[in-house]
Amino acid sequence: MSDTPRVLAFAGSTRTHSYNKLAARIAAAGARAAGAEVTLIDLRDFPMPLYDGDLETEEGLPENARRLKELFLQHDGLLISAPEYNSSITAVLKNTIDWVSRPVEGEAPLAPYRGKVAGLTSASPGGFGGMRGLVHVRAILSNIGVLVLPDQVALPRANEAFAEDGTLKDPKQQAAVEAVGARLTEVLRKLKCDA
Repeated sequence: MSDTPRVLAFAGSTRTHSYNKLAARIAAAGARAAGAEVTLIDLRDFPMPLYDGDLETEEGLPENARRLKELFLQHDGLLISAPEYNSSITAVLKNTIDWVSRPVEGEAPLAPYRGKVAGLTSASPGGFGGMRGLVHVRAILSNIGVLVLPDQVALPRANEAFAEDGTLKDPKQQAAVEAVGARLTEVLRKLKCDA
C-alpha cells in the first residue's frame, strides 16, 4: 500500500467558466506540491439524472454514478470547491453526493465516504465568497462519515479575483487556497502512517 495520499478534486459546478473550477485547480496544485497524487475531474463529464429511488430500483445506478463511486473509493481525500446557490449547496453537487452514496451489493453503507478527509473552498461574486453554502456542504459530508478539515477558504468577489491565467491576483489568497490542498495532504499522510 502506497504512503502517497490520493486526492480527488472537483468543483460543485458544471459551468464552463466556473470560478470554483479555478479554485479547485489551485487547491489541487497545493495538494500536488505537498506530495499528493491528485485526480482533478469535471462533474460535467459525469452527467446523471436527478436522484430518484424508483429509477434506482428499476435500473440500478447510472453508469456515471458507478464511475464516480469508483473514483471516490480509490481516493483517500476529497478537495471540493463548492459554489453557493441561494445560500446553499448546488443541485449538481448534492446529486453527486446522493448517487455516489447509494449502496451496491457487498459494499458497506456509505463506503465511498467513510474514513475520507475533505478540504473545502468556495468562490462567489458575492461578498461572502460562498461561505453560507460551505456550512451546508460541511454538514452533509460530516453526517455521512467524512472528516472535514476546519481550514477552508471562501473567495469573495470572485469575478474580480482571478487573473487571465486562472491564478488569483492576490498572492495571499492564492497561498491560502493552495494551503487547503497542502493541509489535506498533510493530514492524509499522517493518517496513513498511523494506519
